[in-house]
Amino acid sequence: MSARILVVDDIEANVRLLEAKLSAEYYEVLTAGDGATALAVAASEKPDIILLDVMMPGMDGFQVCRRLKDDPETRHIPVVLVTALDGRSDRVAGLEAGADEFLTKPIDDVMLFARVRSLTRLKAVIDELREREASGRRMGLIGAAAARMAGTGGRVLIVDDHERQATRICTELSIEHRPVMEATPEAALLTARGPVDLVIVNIGAKTFDGLRFAANLRSDEATRNVPVLAIVDFDERPRLMKALEIGVNDILGKPIDPQELAARAKTQIRRKRYTDYLRDNLDQSLELAVTDQLTGLHNRRYMTGQIGALMKRAAMGGEPVSLLLLDIDHFKKINDSFGHDVGDEVLKEFAARLASNVRAIDLPVRYGGEEFVIVMPDTQMLDARRIAERIRLHVAGSPFRVMGGQELLSVTISIGVAASQAGEDDAQGLLKRADEALYEAKSSGRNRVIAHAA
Repeated sequence: MSARILVVDDIEANVRLLEAKLSAEYYEVLTAGDGATALAVAASEKPDIILLDVMMPGMDGFQVCRRLKDDPETRHIPVVLVTALDGRSDRVAGLEAGADEFLTKPIDDVMLFARVRSLTRLKAVIDELREREASGRRMGLIGAAAARMAGTGGRVLIVDDHERQATRICTELSIEHRPVMEATPEAALLTARGPVDLVIVNIGAKTFDGLRFAANLRSDEATRNVPVLAIVDFDERPRLMKALEIGVNDILGKPIDPQELAARAKTQIRRKRYTDYLRDNLDQSLELAVTDQLTGLHNRRYMTGQIGALMKRAAMGGEPVSLLLLDIDHFKKINDSFGHDVGDEVLKEFAARLASNVRAIDLPVRYGGEEFVIVMPDTQMLDARRIAERIRLHVAGSPFRVMGGQELLSVTISIGVAASQAGEDDAQGLLKRADEALYEAKSSGRNRVIAHAA
């Protein structure tokens, strides 16, 4: 997977060296020689990854990283800090500034490209979620105000057969998080199905294969989006590279530094909260796109897709599809006499009665205004008519309580019934026949069921 990478360093030779290495691997490279330029390029070009030197005059890498992570337009871009410093305090400072990784000069090419590939995969997922969320906003399906992000504290699963090490990790994280320990992969996989905000796994465990456990997390639909922080020995290079290759989000070297552990855990949980927020908004937009907001029933858009597929199946020799088209009698008079708020109460109560009087396989839909549709798969005309009569009696037989129960309204409905014909795959024809039957029911006195003869 290729990517656009912004390289930031005040030393021209360093920039050119990284540019040559990355270009040779077919990455598109952008460059900047100072912090201010880096911020401007990041805002305008939206790179996939930023390789950022720490030791720069004026605005150093830590400051630039904070500015990037404070800006809603760039905070999702992974930042890798690059420096000649190898001190623990500098590494922790970089992570606390929001950096996703910390590479030490001279840069290890294998490690560089492994991290670039890992972060590129992550960025691609976030970009897709952001794009879909933006589409939902443009369609008006998601509110413009950003949801409040949950706190940084989260539930952390520690998977380690080294009891003393696991206990130490648990103690350090319990200051801010809710850690739980598991020593076997079988128990850990069950616990990871959650909800869990972060899994920390000892890749070098003695009694189980930590890499296989991490791979199992990624292959399980219930856990594939949970971030994984791997505890590794940096001297075991093949195992470290394999961990990144199978989808581990971050690595923590031995011996474990408590502050680095806390910083990396916080970064992973914060990112998970952000991606969860995007996914929740996406789920909300999909739900809103196919749901009538007043009644909670599916809407006409959703019905169109469903009925088309059912009609094609019926035309190929499957069971027939029946359709009920229902209309609330004299609904305009209810609105004119009591107001639209009462009209909405009637619509919601009617939808509830409708949903409670159909089978699990049936699809009740608000078609528009006071018209409703029930799509009935695998249903003959006779059965559809019987169900329609049951619904009619249920509505007419019990008045609707409105205005907080102060008023009782007698409501009746008219229903047109139609069933698919042999070889017919046109949903519009079925709807038209149901509409003709409904018109006959209304013109002949209302509060009745009329079936359209095939």
